[in-house]
Amino acid sequence: MDKNMYPMPDGMHAIANHLLDLRPDTEVDHDLLHPAPITSEKNVWFFWHSGFPNMHPYTQRNIRAWHRRFSPEGWAIRVIDRLPCSPLNIGNFLDTTDPRTFPRAFIDGTIGGDYAPQHTSDLVRWPLLLKYGGVYADVGLMQLGDLERVWSETVADPASPLDVLSYNCGGVEERSLANYFLASGRDNALFARCHRLFLELWAADGGKVSTEGMHSSPLLRGVPLMGQTPSFEENGKTYGPEEVSRMLTDYITQGQVMSLVLGLVDEEGCWDGPRYCAERVYAIEYMVGSQLINEMTAWDGPKAFRLMSLSLPGDGEAESAEQEQAREIVESCLQKSFGFKLAHGMILRVLGETLGSLWRKHDGSDNVPGTYAHWLRHGTMYWNQDGIPPRMDFQVIEPFKRGPLLREK
Repeated sequence: MDKNMYPMPDGMHAIANHLLDLRPDTEVDHDLLHPAPITSEKNVWFFWHSGFPNMHPYTQRNIRAWHRRFSPEGWAIRVIDRLPCSPLNIGNFLDTTDPRTFPRAFIDGTIGGDYAPQHTSDLVRWPLLLKYGGVYADVGLMQLGDLERVWSETVADPASPLDVLSYNCGGVEERSLANYFLASGRDNALFARCHRLFLELWAADGGKVSTEGMHSSPLLRGVPLMGQTPSFEENGKTYGPEEVSRMLTDYITQGQVMSLVLGLVDEEGCWDGPRYCAERVYAIEYMVGSQLINEMTAWDGPKAFRLMSLSLPGDGEAESAEQEQAREIVESCLQKSFGFKLAHGMILRVLGETLGSLWRKHDGSDNVPGTYAHWLRHGTMYWNQDGIPPRMDFQVIEPFKRGPLLREK
């Protein structure tokens, strides 16, 4: 592909060819399906229960872009699965019979509910990071910023106090890390405590098979529920804002767990979460950092899809108003965002179709040369930002809870 087929926005530079894996898709896919042994903490972990070959094509393109861009810098990209006999089966990396690693429902294969695959993926994130280190990302996350530089200047730098990378869903007064991008070295103190608490929530009432109702656990008391949630109708029933807030909070219980641990002072366990957050977490503001297309289209998925599907003006053609908006979106994402999270899951029930769900529905629409979607994809692979995103300036806050991690008081 011509690396100069689109205009490169200011504040970016082209990645040198020797720092890109430009082989055909078939050869990249072979590497993805035949993982090399783990030799360092520079691992990027994904999970898709039925494996990379059965992923939707647009998310396969996401994964290939991660590999093409970061494997030459020493990163190993792996899509873990639950397929029998697969070299990428989670059982080849973690003991799936160990109750200290997984809840009973995972071990028995009885995770249920509408979002069983999502909950399964939630349960592998911390164990993989704790044992091996690296990055855990959702398959719907397009990487834009300079992961190698941020990692090298924080987690991988022995002189840096910063040992966790993520997005924060809110302002500096909020403690709401996004579970769709988590990074740390092995045996991270924050994630070890989060994992213990998460297992305890799954073990409640004799063992849970989903996260339904976890928002009301006494172990999470003090952590705010998700706010600013709209009503929606489904099958003739109206779900009000409070009910939607509880449903969404249950859906992302993993995020609630991180909020509690970052807001916990546990003297018995030698843990001061507010101080840890202020001193050791590199958090990127999530709206510009990973949701900019949604913000610039007011979370209107069909509008985002329409704009990204437009073709750029031809030679001598005037730019239309919609083309101008699409250009501003692509340029802003490439210049300012560290990633872009394509939304799926429960958010579809609340907000309707998203750019991600429409790319899934219209196969190949994200990869048509000459469109704004293709310009964005081109930039994620061939260009890099000159700088890195600012770290949110967390301060030490009053804790949500004082006392032992796994006791109510």
